[in-house]
Amino acid sequence: MNGRVLGIELKRSAAPWAGLVILGGSLAFLYLINGLWWYGTAAWTAQWTSMALTTRCMLAFGWPIAVGLGALHGLRDSRSRMTELLTTTPRPAWRRAALPAGATAISLAAAFGLLVVWGAVQVALGSATYLPLGWLPISLVAALALVAGAVFGMGVARALPSVLTPPLLVVVFLMLNVLLRQTTDGVLPSGFAPNRLALLSPVTEMPREMLLTLSGAVHLGQTLWLLGLLATGFALLVAATRRARLLAVAPVLAGTALALLILPAAARDTYVVDRAAAALVCDGPVCVTQANRSHLPELAPRGKEALRLLHDTLGDQAPTWVREETALRAIADERQLSGAVVLIDLDDPLIAHAAGAELTRLLVAQGLTPNCEPHTTREGGGTVDIPAQSIAASWALGDHRLEPLQKPDTDVYSQRTWAKAEAAWEKLTELSPGEQRSRIAQVRTAALSCKNELAALTGETSP
Repeated sequence: MNGRVLGIELKRSAAPWAGLVILGGSLAFLYLINGLWWYGTAAWTAQWTSMALTTRCMLAFGWPIAVGLGALHGLRDSRSRMTELLTTTPRPAWRRAALPAGATAISLAAAFGLLVVWGAVQVALGSATYLPLGWLPISLVAALALVAGAVFGMGVARALPSVLTPPLLVVVFLMLNVLLRQTTDGVLPSGFAPNRLALLSPVTEMPREMLLTLSGAVHLGQTLWLLGLLATGFALLVAATRRARLLAVAPVLAGTALALLILPAAARDTYVVDRAAAALVCDGPVCVTQANRSHLPELAPRGKEALRLLHDTLGDQAPTWVREETALRAIADERQLSGAVVLIDLDDPLIAHAAGAELTRLLVAQGLTPNCEPHTTREGGGTVDIPAQSIAASWALGDHRLEPLQKPDTDVYSQRTWAKAEAAWEKLTELSPGEQRSRIAQVRTAALSCKNELAALTGETSP
């Protein structure tokens, strides 16, 4: 009997619409906006953890909407003026409340599950070879947040049956998301609220480092708080007296207190490095992370060839390793360079999409003139570095003319920079072989010190 009634709820109530709004809104946001979540190693379809964090980021609008739709559903009895009639029936109140709440929970959980499955299929069909289990709690907590929010909205609407309740709840939860929001632009998360308080919001930022994941303390603390919110919402649905409604607040208060004891106080303990994903996998002197090991078959032979060319050019001062960059840094922070290692950033569009001789040229360029300024879709960079790297790589590979590593931009500043690069190339090739080698060594020293490589090539004083 209950199964049949639940089926009717899923067919004829507003419950399925809640799921459709969450699923359709999330997919529309992801696919209609050409955002950064489509690029780099942290793209939402590139790795499992990135997919989980990106879909959970949809809670920024999905969580308040779920609360509001739940509240709208909770007004059903008062709108139909059946509240007094239903309270006189012999059926227990918790059974009457369980059916609409269960239908809404099933709809929202199924909708978010379909979103995650859609992302998971694309990750599985892509080049990802690393499958961590840590992405599952990220998605499960997100589904719990939607269900708890919707049931809480239903309970509040039952306790406060007003047409203003749904929109007010949406505004309140939107404001909570804004006030508790943490940004991940720096090395550590930061926001307006203290770290523990900020983590009461289940919303995550778009991932920009594919090696980062949420810590276990965050999962546990948020689960306890959301279970308290769920219990309070259901208790409000069942409550028939003022005293019962006051007692219904106890679960969310208890859940909040427990969560604040468990959630990490320090920002550095919120997002942690997935050590298994960051573990290096090597083929001789060429190493990448476990998460990006699919790049190793192409990278290894080209890296070894680049190291040979660098040794011919620099002798004993040449780097001996090619390694993927794993150091965490804030957006636009300088990279941590080393003369003994050719650091490669797979978020650099040039390296990520290069193959064959083009990849060898890029690795030689990185070995001779490593860039302090990161070259990524999120950070830009390369205006001065790439012309200098192009000169160094062309010289090391014995080219008769300057071969740009990428097509120059058409703006005035870029054109002037490349004109300087052409002049620097002409000056370099006019020197004797010994002087050329000395000049390249000076350029490398300038690059490792984060100074202007192009100025070093032209013999100017670099800042």
